[in-house]
Amino acid sequence: MRRLLITLVVFALLGLGGFVALTDPRVVSPSPEIGALPAPDLDNGRLLFAAGGCTSCHATPGQDDKLRLGGGLALGSPFGTFHAPNISPHTRDGIGNWGVKDFVDAMASGVSPAGQHYYPAFPYTSYRLMPPKALADLFAYIRTLQPVEGRAPGHDLRFPFNIRRVVGGWKLLFFNGEPFRPDPTKSDEWNRGAYLVQGPGHCAECHSSRNALGAIVQATRFAGGPDPEGKGWVPNITQAESGLGKWSKDEIAELLKTGFTPNFDSVGGSMAAVVRNIAQLPEADRMAMAEYLKSLPAVQGPPRPQKPEG
Repeated sequence: MRRLLITLVVFALLGLGGFVALTDPRVVSPSPEIGALPAPDLDNGRLLFAAGGCTSCHATPGQDDKLRLGGGLALGSPFGTFHAPNISPHTRDGIGNWGVKDFVDAMASGVSPAGQHYYPAFPYTSYRLMPPKALADLFAYIRTLQPVEGRAPGHDLRFPFNIRRVVGGWKLLFFNGEPFRPDPTKSDEWNRGAYLVQGPGHCAECHSSRNALGAIVQATRFAGGPDPEGKGWVPNITQAESGLGKWSKDEIAELLKTGFTPNFDSVGGSMAAVVRNIAQLPEADRMAMAEYLKSLPAVQGPPRPQKPEG
């Protein structure tokens, strides 16, 4: 019995050691190679800031200036409540003391300057598609904004999700750290749209159903599903009849500019904020996004719950 107990303890320690080694941020999500970067392009940084909808999560709630990125917005989930952090250039409470490498590691690898995993409620799973040059441009633009004092509250998560090391196991299962690679068989417009939709726009993060561990179900990517925050239903944006199948490219681009649908309805909820952001992009970029969305195959998402009668 004693020998069996010792054996079990040894195997447990070996398993724990293996888990710790495999979930090390440097192992499971290594930093991308940055190399020598040219001077940042602030205009491109501003465009990416709009495409990424940074203000939607990181603007301080309850104030009109959406460029005050003091954080604090509460994001509900099945795992608990996340709070968007302060990403203003404040040197104590924000990211004012970060370097370019710190920012690239956070956005492309989901790793903090302290070497800890970020939770994938922060959509680095999409931002990883952005090359270091683009991320450096975005970082340079954010540094031009006003520093905002005050730290956001910490996350309030259930066990074991409150243990950040568990995120390393999640990354082993679901995180692909590859950057965006243009498809040489497609047009420049299609590739630009694919990059904006998949990368900075991170459209799949909301318009896809998720499994029990919170990862996107790849078979129904872009096919809609329950709102990640539990606030209703996110629509299908593939070419399914229940999605954008009957929409023209121009109609999709118009929605991204004005929020109006072909039947003269208008989007609401969080999508209204998305439209305000995407409307700041050049018309060519909205058309490119529409070109890519029109190319998505028709995919049927999970069935939408029926509204109760009466």
